[in-house]
This record gives sequence, C-alpha cells and structure tokens, in this order.
Amino acid sequence: MDLSLKDKKVLVTGGSRGIGKAIAAKFVEEGAQVGIIARSQDELEQTGWEIGATIYPGDISNQQERVRIFNTYLNDVKRIDVLVNNAGASYGASVMDTDLKRFEEAMQLNFHAAVHFSKLAAEKMKDHQWGSIINISSIYGREAGGIPAYNASKAALISFTKAFSTEAIKHNIRVNGIAPGAIFHLNKAWKKRLEDKKSMEQYVKNRIPAGRFGTPEEIANVAVFLASDKASWIVGVNLNVDGGQSHLNF
Repeated sequence: MDLSLKDKKVLVTGGSRGIGKAIAAKFVEEGAQVGIIARSQDELEQTGWEIGATIYPGDISNQQERVRIFNTYLNDVKRIDVLVNNAGASYGASVMDTDLKRFEEAMQLNFHAAVHFSKLAAEKMKDHQWGSIINISSIYGREAGGIPAYNASKAALISFTKAFSTEAIKHNIRVNGIAPGAIFHLNKAWKKRLEDKKSMEQYVKNRIPAGRFGTPEEIANVAVFLASDKASWIVGVNLNVDGGQSHLNF
C-alpha cells in the first residue's frame, strides 16, 4: 500500500532505539526525510547511519534544549509534516517508595516534552494546513499495573492527545496516540527479565492473549498508517496495540 509519505518531513523523539528507532526506520522506508532525537550521541550516530536519518542530539527534558533542537531541525528542513513524540522513561517504584522529584521527572520527559514539541510543530504545520502528531503513550496510561509515576505521565499524555486533537484538526493537523503493550527489544531491562525465563513465559500466558510479546516494528506499522492520509478520518484516538493485553488488566 502506498501511504504517500515520500519526502514528508518527519521528526521522531527518542529515535535512537526500540520503538522510536523502528518508527523512524519505517518512515525512511516509506521515502520520508527523517530526523531523530536522543540524548546518547554515540547511539544516535549509530542509528542515524543504520537507517539513514539525520540526528539531533540533546536532552529534551530541558525546555531550552527542546527549542534549540527544534529550531535546528527547522533550519535544516524548512518545515515539519509529522511529529512522533516517543521519548520516555520509567521512574521510581510504588507510590509510597517514589520521591516526588521522580514524579516530576516522569512528567517532564514523558508529558511536558511531548506537549512542548506538539505546540512547536503545530505552529509550523498550520503554515501549510497539513500535519500529523503521534504520541506514543502506553496501555498503562489507563490500566492498573506498571510504575505509578510512569502511568500518571502517560495518562496525562492520553488526555492531552484527545484535547489537542479537537483544536489542531481545525488546521488539518491530526493528533492521535498509540498505546503499546509489552514490546520486546533487547535493552538492559529486557535482558535482566529474560534471565527468569519461566517467569516471562508465565507472564505471557497470563497477560497476553496473543501469546507473545509485541515488536517495535508492529508499533511502527501503525505509526506510518496514522501519519498518512489513509487515516484522514482518524482524529484523537489512542489506539491500543497490545495483543489483547489491556483486556486482562485490572
């Protein structure tokens, strides 16, 4: 299927690994011109070289850095068509064992950065009356389980997606979200979990009706579709991509 994304200008936060890397690679595959943002210069350079994306290193938990990176990106490509707010991290443990500072850090990176980039991007998208903003949230933004500070930040992102979508669509800018379930990719956290193979097998059996973990590429497939005009009537959704996992959470 031709998604007509050739030469679209796409910016992906948290684009050096995992879901963000897969999304960026898929847009490149569709012929888009892609910029990726991440903190780790070395990792970013490696990913940029691997997939053919332009790199923008920086810490987007910092407001001034967000403005600097976005202005640098615009200076390079002159416009933005698609923004994917993917950057995020997990902070803390249980509510009582998590310092308030960790809640603030979670909100700053997982929520405030997405809001700020969305505002910056939408202001430029209005110039050509077309755009797509995709926020990567989580099923735990509206389900029990997971880490409370992370969950709260993703719940805020889901609410923001719905609210901003009603404003942005007036300028033909569609704002939508993707809520991944358990997505497997080889990072330190997953390597540690895999040491207890029996526990992982039990988790899949009890929690994921599809019988397996998802892949970053399965999230990427949804992202490029939502960015395209094939999804022109989809506005303000937060789509679970989770193998049925959210049906079994309480």
